[in-house]
Amino acid sequence: MASRPSLKPKPRGKGGKRGSAAADDEQSTTAVAVRLAKEWSTLTMKAAKVAAHWGFIPLIIVVGMNSGDPKPSLFSLLSPV
Repeated sequence: MASRPSLKPKPRGKGGKRGSAAADDEQSTTAVAVRLAKEWSTLTMKAAKVAAHWGFIPLIIVVGMNSGDPKPSLFSLLSPV
C-alpha cells in the first residue's frame, strides 16, 4: 500500500535559536494562517464535490423543464421513452 504524502513542514538543518521572540511569534502566526487556509480549502473542496455529485442530475432536470417552448412535465422528462 502506498504511503500518503504529508503536508507538514519538514524540520530544517540545525535546531538552534532563530532570533527574537517577535520573529517566532510572526512565524507561528504565519504557520497557523497557512494551516487554517489548508483546512478551509480542503473543507470547501469536499463540500463542492458533494454538491456536484448530488446536484448535477437535478440541475439537468430543472434546465430541461425550463427550456423549450412546450413545457414538459416531470414525468415525461424522467420516462425513458
